[in-house]
Amino acid sequence: MDWVAVMEGEGSRIEGKENNNNISILSSLGNGNGNGNGNGNGVDVDVVKEMMEVIEKVGSYVGFRKTQRKECLNLVRRLKLLMPLLEEIKELHADDACHPHPHPHPHLLNLHTALLASKNLLKTCNSGSKIFLALESEALMSRFHSVYDKLNQALHDMPYEKLGISEEVREQVELMHMQLSRAKRRTETQDMELAMDMMVVFSKSDDDRNADGAIIERLAKKLELHTMAELKTETMAVRKLVKAKGGKYNKDTIQQVVDLLGKFKQIAGIDENGVLDGPALLRCLEKSKSLLIPHEFLCPISLEIMADPVIIATGQTYERESIKRWLNSGHRTCPKTGQKLNYLTVAPNFALRNLIQQWCEKNNYNLPKKEISDDPDIASSPLAEEISSLIQSLYSSHVNVQRDAIFRIRMLSKESPDSRVLIANSGGIPPLVYLLSCTDSEIQQHIVTALLNLSLDEANKRLIAREGAIPAIIQVLRNGTQEAKENSAAALFSLSILDENKVLVGCSNGIPPLVDLLRNGTNRGKKDAATALFSLVLNQANRSRAIKAGIIPPLLHLLEDKSLDMVDEALSILLLIASHPEGRNEIGRLSFIQTLVEIVRDGTPKNKECATAVILELGSNNSSCLLAALQYGVYDHLVEITRCGTTRAQRKANSLLHLMSKNEHIPFVPRK
Repeated sequence: MDWVAVMEGEGSRIEGKENNNNISILSSLGNGNGNGNGNGNGVDVDVVKEMMEVIEKVGSYVGFRKTQRKECLNLVRRLKLLMPLLEEIKELHADDACHPHPHPHPHLLNLHTALLASKNLLKTCNSGSKIFLALESEALMSRFHSVYDKLNQALHDMPYEKLGISEEVREQVELMHMQLSRAKRRTETQDMELAMDMMVVFSKSDDDRNADGAIIERLAKKLELHTMAELKTETMAVRKLVKAKGGKYNKDTIQQVVDLLGKFKQIAGIDENGVLDGPALLRCLEKSKSLLIPHEFLCPISLEIMADPVIIATGQTYERESIKRWLNSGHRTCPKTGQKLNYLTVAPNFALRNLIQQWCEKNNYNLPKKEISDDPDIASSPLAEEISSLIQSLYSSHVNVQRDAIFRIRMLSKESPDSRVLIANSGGIPPLVYLLSCTDSEIQQHIVTALLNLSLDEANKRLIAREGAIPAIIQVLRNGTQEAKENSAAALFSLSILDENKVLVGCSNGIPPLVDLLRNGTNRGKKDAATALFSLVLNQANRSRAIKAGIIPPLLHLLEDKSLDMVDEALSILLLIASHPEGRNEIGRLSFIQTLVEIVRDGTPKNKECATAVILELGSNNSSCLLAALQYGVYDHLVEITRCGTTRAQRKANSLLHLMSKNEHIPFVPRK
């Protein structure tokens, strides 16, 4: 199913309408002889003008989604190369505008259709849901290649001589023709980190540790969905998606998009019932329309009238509840101006509160029922008081008191972002790291899990590493209980989201115990180890460390044991390892090549794509790997993939077949 079709909404109806206009152009011209050229086909200047307007329109689009931005900008640039052709046709056939033709030239209509398809595709990439477009990047590439085919065919069939096109313009069109052909052959570089993050976030798991929270933050930044304005725009796009197509297509996929958007909002410290929530937004707009609430009375975060306005360090005023949620989520900037906050305390804005109350009395408007507090100290809440008491207990000389406090901190750190921020700001991380070296296995297990939960906050990642936690976590990974080892691996993954921590884990000799967990751990342990190792080997130096630690044999085991359901994870790591000379030498062994060919033959569509990519990486550096793959029968499977594989897999398979042909192992017949 082409899921990107879901994104069309109103756009697809527009496309249908415009295509119907093509039909009406033909039918409205009647069956007379007209004033066309010898074959009865002429030039409808109105069609040419429409095409020029389409190109001007797509040239005005800004803000293409990051996952398709490069492809969109390239397509827009290529479409602009058509303007000289269309301008020359319009000038040469200006007189035809007064003499309509019974049969406008079909090749012009083909180009018109291709341009409309381009416009609708670019519109989708300009205003569609960023999350959905990232999920359906392969389907989007398929549509781009379909547009390239339509444009190429229309330009190839164009009767330039009969239309009187000059040699100079024809050369420019030929340039575009060549660029489109290269674009069809090009194999784009996959964002491996983004692909792995999406796979982890959307994989169904009964793991209740919220280990994907660290990935959510990175995804929000990669998809450019971490500011209020970006999240508001994305919500409108998702709302349109749900409203237009939610009942017709796979509800689970749409629900995944909605759920991930909710997690992005939570990380940004935005209330689900605030500005980005449909009913609340409608209520706010209705109130604003009927009562004309003064703009300065509305909280910039929730867009609702403020009951307890407070001033922050930059002088901006917000509803106390909204700004506290923003600050407790780890943000240290002003939501409205983006300025860094020199301090986090807030002060009541009594003057504005009095003005709001006077306005409400005058207009008979009831303020929302909220508890108003004049205490600017965020740390005065019952939760903060409990956390402060627990941290004091960590310094107790009684092990039982320490154990109870650590367990409670573990539970609180799991429950909410507010708790994680308060624990860190109250000085909880240093004693936790210190106690991690104790010999009590139960205490170790609770502490490493608490540090995992605390590391979900971006600022805490640096605090935890700065306190020397990474070597201590690696020690637990080596010698702790099975659950402690698993949570240590998950913690190392979360911490390694930061590039400096990738280096620190590698230099602290953290990769060998992760490889050991990958080899000997439980299913959950293997998954934790694989996720951490993937993140770590994004660093070039860590790839060599992983190879020396013996990562390749357990990866082969994961490929062969289908019951573990970790083929995608193993292949993703292998693709990175294969870029290292030492890794290529070991992966190129015959048993590995045979297993990869079997996956190309029998795997899931995603498995086939990844396995083909690994063989392509190996074969690009060692032709003997190509020969081995051919001996195991990969040729027929590659040809099959070029016919019915995923779009990305088709391109990988064609590239591999081309490489085999270049090395004179096979005759290459490109896919039509």
